[in-house]
Amino acid sequence: MFRILLAASLVLGSAAARADEVVLYGAGSLRAVLTDIAQDFSKKSGIKVHTDFGPSGLMREKIEQGDKVDILASADMASPLKLQKDGRASAVVMFTRNRLCAFALPEAKLAGSNFAERLLDPAVKLGTSTPKADPGGDYTWAMFQLIDKRNPGAFAKLDAKAQKIVGGSTAPVPAGQDPIADGFKSGQINVMMGYCSGAAQRKAATPNLEVIQVPEAYETGPEYGLALGHADNAAAVALMLAILSPEGQATFGRYGFAPVGLPSQP
Repeated sequence: MFRILLAASLVLGSAAARADEVVLYGAGSLRAVLTDIAQDFSKKSGIKVHTDFGPSGLMREKIEQGDKVDILASADMASPLKLQKDGRASAVVMFTRNRLCAFALPEAKLAGSNFAERLLDPAVKLGTSTPKADPGGDYTWAMFQLIDKRNPGAFAKLDAKAQKIVGGSTAPVPAGQDPIADGFKSGQINVMMGYCSGAAQRKAATPNLEVIQVPEAYETGPEYGLALGHADNAAAVALMLAILSPEGQATFGRYGFAPVGLPSQP
């Protein structure tokens, strides 16, 4: 990693002077923040950034199937590490963290103090993302396992009742459609598991939602990993550094993520 950063410092100037295009694939939860960072990067460097977003596991599969991608920004570390193991990425680094939250209608009567009890209640209609295709689902199923340790038999019940609302396809959602908001509106679900960084979007779509952070005992700590395709791609390395820079990390903080690269405050 040190060699990559050193090389980046030597080529950054020449990279900024070229009108290259960087192809960036990212997790759906990163759409807003990485679009912001990419636009700022392009404005400063003159390097165009082509972006595509979707469930991390499925975006990784598109790379494995031949898509030419310079950077994958994933909602987990597993997908970037798999690309590196398979020789499709030259470097992997964690670039931010998130937390799991439950977005609940008041009728669900969900709170941190009764979290497991209420999720297990038959009256709670639980929506999730799709495991394996989307890390959001993987983190949720890991949470189910932690709940099961304190409530034997809980995993089987939660696994059976969870409705996989999103994360099973990279196809873009048609304009004006929101599967999660539609699920709440139709009564299909009254609780949805997701990333806390998405709270503003969820509440904008369903204003009466309550946001409950997953209690610490059940927290699975989402960690986001970046996979760099080729270390000799100066433009891609420059974008990677923009994501890892204090300015980039501060942008993650503004969007509700937990930055990993901000200096200590005096």
